[in-house]
Amino acid sequence: MSDTLYLSLWYPNLRLEALAEKLTAVLGAFAAHGGAEKVYSAAVWPVGWNETPVFERVYGRMGSGTERGVDPRQAVEDAMELLHDDYAYEFQIGWSLWELEAGPPASQSEHDGRPNATADPSTSFAAQNAANFAQDDRSKGLGGLAQDDRDSFDASIRDGTLVQLDARWARAPRLVRVTGYGPLFDEGAYEQDGHIRIDFGPDAPFLEEDADLDQAGARHVEENVRQLVELAAAMEKASGATTRLLWSELGESLAQRLAARLGMGN
Repeated sequence: MSDTLYLSLWYPNLRLEALAEKLTAVLGAFAAHGGAEKVYSAAVWPVGWNETPVFERVYGRMGSGTERGVDPRQAVEDAMELLHDDYAYEFQIGWSLWELEAGPPASQSEHDGRPNATADPSTSFAAQNAANFAQDDRSKGLGGLAQDDRDSFDASIRDGTLVQLDARWARAPRLVRVTGYGPLFDEGAYEQDGHIRIDFGPDAPFLEEDADLDQAGARHVEENVRQLVELAAAMEKASGATTRLLWSELGESLAQRLAARLGMGN
């Protein structure tokens, strides 16, 4: 079962005025660990998550640049002009991971006579997020097939047969949310969620529990996990956090699930 993955960071005796530097450091860590250099969007939430944001900005291409977004420091300065104890400051930034994508059917000879793996031709979560900010988004699944393949797919559906798709790995972008909490926002939510919380989205790329992992697949999953661990450590060090916690909505341990997934023992 896919779960949402979070990283929470806490700082001793943190004053609200110092939150900006912490957020800038956390956002700046992405570029060296598979992420974007620039922030895609910023929003400021008053009082609680049920309220309407008092500030929202989606950054386009600045000046003569080709990359959408703005430097982390500028995004944080823009949002935190509205400095209140009961506000939360949310930023979105791009991050890329290895993910499974569906490709056109391969011939029997390409698989040594073995049947192809069945895959869902629907658009992936990562691709949906990426469509919001990547200039050269690639269509996923059925939308990415050649016309002949799409016609074949439609014919198969009409005939009541199942199309077998070949699973492939590709680097896919997603949007990660980084949120800094004022001490009074949502009745002191920072105590549980952290002064800064990073929402990585679904944990599927770190487990791929619905796929049969071969050697290459296991290597890609391992690389995703390594990238996550290194990014978390870089955020902790750059921002001066004294406590960090990687957790999920279901409360399950990613480390234990990963060990079970890759057959690493009990």
